Amino acid sequence: MVRPMSAAPLLEVRGLTVEFRRDDGVVRAAERLSFRVDRGEIVGLVGESGSGKSATALSLLRLVPPPGRIVSGTVTLEGKELLSLPEKELRRHRGAGIAYIPQEPGSALNPVLRVGAQIVDVVRAHRSVTRAEAWREATLALERVGIPDPTSRVREYPHQFSGGMKQRALIAMALAARPKVLLADEPTTALDTTLQAGIVDLLRSLVVGGDLGAMLIITHDLGVVAAVCDRVIVMYAGRIVEEAPVDTLFADPRHPYTRALIESLPRPDVERGCLPTISGQVPDLARLPSGCPFHPRCGLADERCPAWEPELFPLPDGRRVACIVEEDRRGAREPELAR
Repeated sequence: MVRPMSAAPLLEVRGLTVEFRRDDGVVRAAERLSFRVDRGEIVGLVGESGSGKSATALSLLRLVPPPGRIVSGTVTLEGKELLSLPEKELRRHRGAGIAYIPQEPGSALNPVLRVGAQIVDVVRAHRSVTRAEAWREATLALERVGIPDPTSRVREYPHQFSGGMKQRALIAMALAARPKVLLADEPTTALDTTLQAGIVDLLRSLVVGGDLGAMLIITHDLGVVAAVCDRVIVMYAGRIVEEAPVDTLFADPRHPYTRALIESLPRPDVERGCLPTISGQVPDLARLPSGCPFHPRCGLADERCPAWEPELFPLPDGRRVACIVEEDRRGAREPELAR
């Protein structure tokens, strides 16, 4: 279900650029990204590995690891610009404003601390409660995410949890701070199909039930996106190439890269080994091709594509697309020169 946009977004990103300096050049992991997440909305940020999704998520809380840095842009949460805040003030918004669930739950949890103790630390970092009250909050958090026998489990160590339970424990830890927005980075990676379905149902229920204001899910799994998201942002080589309501995107993808991603999804009516694939390789972000970065892999590319870098432009159905061919079809403005 697509929810109507509110007048003021809960989270708004404008002109975000993130780069990493390497010996062989500068990698632009995110290039002039602008998007919004509205209250009550679940937004998917999708793309192949190396497209800049995780760097984008980390930048929203100014957590890009060295040698990365945020070059430009703003991140606004409920009207407050986060990237310009002093570090001490920004810490108050990490967790309580925007909570982040990293990839690989096995490595994200401290192996020598009880799971409950790790949740207790989060609770006490953001709320003035006693340790006993924080332990009760930790138990309730585990119960909320479906951990069986939370009263006992809260005293156990991460190695005593299964992969799916570790993922739920990380979600419980994020919820313990009562955040407004949850960033979930590849929340179903390395889980089997049954566990994936459980995590997807849990994430959807958290927003629908009001436990969270909104959610941004970072993933390469279009199945997860189709199951849980209201809107989808497609990234390629550090750029947004398409943004659309989820039903609209899957029914009628407009960017050639989006179309190729969807066509490569496994389907029961296609014989094994016969699925379409995207030709070529994901480009090195330090050595992007000129013009549209997707043109060397695109079946629709013409002589203009190496010379012009298309900007996102709106379509009447509410989506945004960055493709010269699509601009031609829609009679849109003349694309800007590549920078």
